[in-house]
Amino acid sequence: MNARPSLSKAELEVARIVWRNKESTVRQVLEALPASRQVDYKTVQTYLRRLEAKGYLRASREGKSTLYRPRVTATQVVRETIEDFVTRLFDGEALPLVEHLIQDRGLSSTEVAKLRSLLDDLETQQEAKTTTRKGPRT
Repeated sequence: MNARPSLSKAELEVARIVWRNKESTVRQVLEALPASRQVDYKTVQTYLRRLEAKGYLRASREGKSTLYRPRVTATQVVRETIEDFVTRLFDGEALPLVEHLIQDRGLSSTEVAKLRSLLDDLETQQEAKTTTRKGPRT
């Protein structure tokens, strides 16, 4: 598990903008936020500085502006966040999380088919590993 501090909801919202844009100034992030957020320039600047301090972004001067770029990928953050969540809430077990989501939210027939396909692929991979470990039969 990475030692980076977790993100607040607002920090994650700002980080997503930088990930989407590949790089952003404070002004670009501010303009990308929904108007309903009613956030000012200084607040966005604070979020970006926090994201840099926490190790999610890197900053560099470009003329008079500071340009923020991702230090980690969105995929990395999703993986780390889910791992932390599953560990804390479900003692590291994925199945209780999946069961909860299915029971609480349900699945469409398309989602059921996709889940079935994922499970079939996983089962095929596990069988292949088992066969490889045992070696060829004589």
